[in-house]
Amino acid sequence: MASTSSASRPNLKSLSFSSSSTLRDKKPTPCSVSYPVNKTFPISSSLQPPATYKPTSWKKLCKDVASLIPNTKNYWLEDKDSQRTAAAILNAVENAMVSYERRHHPLPKTADPAVQIAGNFFPIPEQPVVHNLPVTGTVPECIQGVYVRNGANPLHKPISGHHLFDGDGMVHAVRFNNGSVSYSCRFIETNRFVQERELGRSIFPKAIGDLHGPLGIAKLMPFNARGLFGLIDTTRGLGVANTGLIYFNGYLLAMSEDDLPYHVIITQTGDLKTSGRYDFNGQLKTTMIAHPKLDPETGELFALSYDVVSKPFLKYFRFTSNGEKSPDVEIPLDEPTMIHDFAITENFVVIPDQQVVFRLTEMVRGGSPVVYDKEKRSRFGVLNKYDKDALLNRWIEVPDCFRFHLWNAWEEPDTDEVVVVGSCMTPPDSVFKEHDETLQSVLSEIRLNLKTGESTRRPVIISEKLNLEAGMVNRNLLGRKTRFAYLAITEPWPKVSGFAKVDLSTGDVQKYVYGDGKYGGEPLFLPEVSGYGEDCGYIMVFVHDEEKVKSELQFINAVSMKLEATVTLPSRVPYGFHGTFMSNDDLMKQALC
Repeated sequence: MASTSSASRPNLKSLSFSSSSTLRDKKPTPCSVSYPVNKTFPISSSLQPPATYKPTSWKKLCKDVASLIPNTKNYWLEDKDSQRTAAAILNAVENAMVSYERRHHPLPKTADPAVQIAGNFFPIPEQPVVHNLPVTGTVPECIQGVYVRNGANPLHKPISGHHLFDGDGMVHAVRFNNGSVSYSCRFIETNRFVQERELGRSIFPKAIGDLHGPLGIAKLMPFNARGLFGLIDTTRGLGVANTGLIYFNGYLLAMSEDDLPYHVIITQTGDLKTSGRYDFNGQLKTTMIAHPKLDPETGELFALSYDVVSKPFLKYFRFTSNGEKSPDVEIPLDEPTMIHDFAITENFVVIPDQQVVFRLTEMVRGGSPVVYDKEKRSRFGVLNKYDKDALLNRWIEVPDCFRFHLWNAWEEPDTDEVVVVGSCMTPPDSVFKEHDETLQSVLSEIRLNLKTGESTRRPVIISEKLNLEAGMVNRNLLGRKTRFAYLAITEPWPKVSGFAKVDLSTGDVQKYVYGDGKYGGEPLFLPEVSGYGEDCGYIMVFVHDEEKVKSELQFINAVSMKLEATVTLPSRVPYGFHGTFMSNDDLMKQALC
């Protein structure tokens, strides 16, 4: 694995930072930093393509590919020389496609690695545990355990397109133990990561960065052929596990919605290791959404699974507090829809069916399979948590609404309404497609009337325009009425210049800004066990100084909104996605295999 020795650590001073413009509006100078490449590949020597293979023409290359097809997979598995030949030919096919793409079809900014992983979005190598980190101020005594945060961190330089969401999962962990603070970060060793580490290059297609236009379809051919010829194993999942983290029933699970979760273990020293792909003891047969919901009162875990190819496109299921899975509830949809998040209340699950859909046929016409359908009517489904089928699911239309995340939902029995709080994003597909229009992410309250089947929507904040994305409410009140939400200020998009504490009932806002040249990520609210108010607790957030190229973990008192402590970290922490906190009690109870 890559280390953080002086020989392998990137020259951080040469990173390209741009604090005055967004990644959408201006293309940053490409990074000159070398990727952290693993130089030892335990089993790759027998499969490396011979350097002597060079097709004399495109016609000759096609003929060589055709010659591979009649042979069976078993033959290729048994003959390593033939595998080397197949690998060489397929690499040549892929290189020819990429070369053609670069000449004739420049990558859009949403798939250009020079844009998507510039500056502090650029990946880092692993960091073994560093103990006794310097602390400025005083870390609250009640904070005992480990803060973990996930993110996309590609191991290898992209061969072609790359989107911010495509990188390999990496977990950053800050451990607090009786006054001592430690830090480590490790890759999540998914099936694709392990194989690409062994082969020394990117092999698996990038879900967003590669799959656009007819060339996106063509790029799948070498990948599928590698599986056919036994060069890679595609049967144990294709996901990157780079998005969500949740601790449930003794398991810390890293998730992306394209695979099963992966079980990550926090060691006694504060290090991390991947136990493996986790299927809840054989109960989970499908992918799982990256934002399952843990009910704070019952201890149950609620989740969704969606399929972008075949029906049923959407399934709902839950787990009891001891990990027993319910039967799947198939929820009929006319076509596959992007459902990154959903919500729970005390009695219901709230499922968005919005205007961003998957249409693989769009690639044939030169587009992306992620499509904004202006003609579709966005809606929210309200289903009882314990229903065994979707017959009683109530769909309520909410026109022109796309929400990446839902911060909370609760019931208003007096009015027969379900209240949903989230950020409405426009243009809806701006994360996946270039737009001249500036992205807006407006914190909004939607009321779903279960009696009339109608909806209303209003912006929570009236006093100013503020783009808010990534954050949370007090997790002890998830699914119940909450007063406060703590959300990242995504300005300039996609950077985070601070966070806002929003009073959801009045729209009042208190802002905490990191300062010039400093940006962070998702604010994590950690409630204080002995606290008496909903906002009694602390905000934890990674903050990066782009001028000094240094990262730290800040603690902000959620009541006073004042900085209480700062932990100086031994290495740069790239901007990432979502995290959670495990107490010392959680650590003692975690499964170790």
